Amino acid sequence: MKTQQAGLFDDLPRSLEEIICGVDEAGRGPLAGPVYAAAVILHPDRPIEGLRDSKKLTEAKRDALAPLIKAQAMAWAIAEASEAEIDRINILQASMLAMKRAVEALNVPPTLALIDGNRCPVLKIQAIAIIGGDDKEDAISAASILAKTARDAALVQLHAAYPQYAFDQHKGYGTALHLERLREHGPSPVHRRSFAPVRELLFVKDLL
Repeated sequence: MKTQQAGLFDDLPRSLEEIICGVDEAGRGPLAGPVYAAAVILHPDRPIEGLRDSKKLTEAKRDALAPLIKAQAMAWAIAEASEAEIDRINILQASMLAMKRAVEALNVPPTLALIDGNRCPVLKIQAIAIIGGDDKEDAISAASILAKTARDAALVQLHAAYPQYAFDQHKGYGTALHLERLREHGPSPVHRRSFAPVRELLFVKDLL
């Protein structure tokens, strides 16, 4: 389990009733690689233009916003849950685990977490689930962007280790190209064995 975090400012506001972090995940659907999550506390005096759901932004726009979020936010953290954890506890619980790790890794303790989706991880602070929150709350949008860019970067690194799967092109999602390479080469150590296309190939391999 790895986390990244930063963002403690000397001019941290002291008068706010709530210190709110936005939380989102990236990578629930892919057949390979970890699931990532990010938590972001935006600074009220450092607004960031252009925040929205990372899926509605181009890759170039996400890549431009991610370092800006890290520089301007009061605090941010990125965490993951591994392929092994996904296979052991299922993807939903692994996503909750990654979000919990991201919130707990923040250098500034939040008092309230706004979670994208319809359920919340178990946290020590109050958490509110917001369906479509990554396009409604700026802090969740920022978390969405950090989680997505971190996971995409991780899959590019996995491509270097396993170039035969073309992870740099599909980022682990079950595209026609990925499924073709998966059938040709069989599952790699970073494929999620509990996911049906991978599980079925392993089953066939065991029969041979």
